[in-house]
Amino acid sequence: MKDSMIRGADIVVRSLIAENAEIIFGYPGGAIMPVYDALHDYHDELRHVLTRHEQGAIHAAQGYARVSGKVGVCIATSGPGATNLITGLADAQIDSTPLVCITGQVASHLLGTDAFQETDVVGISMPGTKWNIQVRKVEDIAPAIAKGFFIARSGRPGPVLIDITKDAQTNFGDFNYSKCLGFRSYRTHIPVEKTAIQEAAFLINMAKRPYLLFGQGVVLGQAEEELKAFLEKSGIPAACTLLGSGALSEDHPNYVGKLGMHGNYAPNMLTNQCDILIAVGMRFDDRVTGDLKRYAKQAKVIHLELDPAEINKNVKCEVAVLGSCKDSLALLTAAVKENSYPDWMARFKELADQERATVIEPDLTPTKPGLTMGEVIFQINKYKADDAILVTDVGQHQMISWRYFNYKKPRTQVTSGGLGTMGFALPAALGAQMYDFSRQVVCVVGDGGIQMTIQELGTIMQTKAPVKIVLLNNNFLGMVRQWQQMFFDKRYSFTELDNPDFIKIAEAYNIQAQKVSVRDDLQEAIEDMLIHDGPYFLEVVVEKEDNVFPMIATGCSVEEVRLS
Repeated sequence: MKDSMIRGADIVVRSLIAENAEIIFGYPGGAIMPVYDALHDYHDELRHVLTRHEQGAIHAAQGYARVSGKVGVCIATSGPGATNLITGLADAQIDSTPLVCITGQVASHLLGTDAFQETDVVGISMPGTKWNIQVRKVEDIAPAIAKGFFIARSGRPGPVLIDITKDAQTNFGDFNYSKCLGFRSYRTHIPVEKTAIQEAAFLINMAKRPYLLFGQGVVLGQAEEELKAFLEKSGIPAACTLLGSGALSEDHPNYVGKLGMHGNYAPNMLTNQCDILIAVGMRFDDRVTGDLKRYAKQAKVIHLELDPAEINKNVKCEVAVLGSCKDSLALLTAAVKENSYPDWMARFKELADQERATVIEPDLTPTKPGLTMGEVIFQINKYKADDAILVTDVGQHQMISWRYFNYKKPRTQVTSGGLGTMGFALPAALGAQMYDFSRQVVCVVGDGGIQMTIQELGTIMQTKAPVKIVLLNNNFLGMVRQWQQMFFDKRYSFTELDNPDFIKIAEAYNIQAQKVSVRDDLQEAIEDMLIHDGPYFLEVVVEKEDNVFPMIATGCSVEEVRLS
């Protein structure tokens, strides 16, 4: 054996370092133990965070990736360790989050024998990954990791899984690492066609009531400035999807609100009154469109999109502009006329005023005795920094937080959008905070979701990550309860929760904790939380039957918005 040869496990770690990975999240076990042994020698170059569950590891990697814009990395062992990553992989796939997940596997000669902790994780994870592979030879480790990082971060980002047998980790080989810059059959760059730009500009210049919808593609494409320039020249009103939040400051005069089932009244209603609908980096999912048969039928649709698979998938478009929206928006800005639409903008304001009087004021400044979720977010806005990161779980609190958190900067919104994963927030907030301890990370969770990954309080304790956790506790699975109230005659079937003493649990993890149940204590408690040096757990008891409005029920048109 040559002196230059090293174990496959060391090749794994050196490959991660070569890809400039700063931090990895994981949980050790038998089949991945050689890699963990190698990590012991590289702790000065690569930080590892020991989570309390593999699902916590992958959600933490997602939070890190969403805030940093880099590839998140997590490691798990074979069998149950690998299968515990599946929810996070599916979540990252639908939300276009770049991840590289490395799993250990039983030795090559044991494959297919039902050996201890053997699972076909490649087969299981195939629908939920952008790419996956099983590596059985030491010489294939570095090329697989290089290819995995390239695929994860390029084009439309997504998760990659690399399954490495134990013998590949323990055998010796040369370390010759070359970053992957591309390969045949995988196209990452689509040049924007000038003809499509000209066709889109012609329609926009002729429009009387143009309307722009932007999604996370603007953030992933780093096109925030291009979007702003286009809107300021064209004068077009713009609304965002859930994951598009932060791509444009909510203080911008062209910003008119949020789209979707629990979005703002005007952006939803006026979708069916515009004459030109410009979609930028968004995929027309069902929570945005409602009934597709009644969605924007009066409008000509222009779709700016990187992924050809999204064109005409849900909504048929008049003009498809393929390519990075950073490029296409810049070209479109040069091609459109400077314009303004005062009457059209006034219509948005008119409907926004209706929503403010009917929904927003009662949510943010209530007169009823019980605390509302909205007023909690309203108080957080008073004291948070402009670049504070909001991480939410899934449910009523997610929609309320999204509606009322004042987004001013990109990459300040971290939530599970497409998959809707309860238990996402706590570990994702940890991952976001591990990227930058100086940033405010506010984690808003419900009493149902937090109990799915509550063990990650132990990781927060061990890392001392200064995450600010706000538990909105209504002793219900709130969003399901709302639907049961509205559509199932208040038959609250298995949605009421008998909860533990959350303050004692937080304190058991040496995390400063406080509970608020009356309005007079709320403002001071939030201020104390945000200035606290270290992690903080604030439980706020809110009304049991506090619902989220506006609301577009499943199967309804975007015009069928309920304000109450």
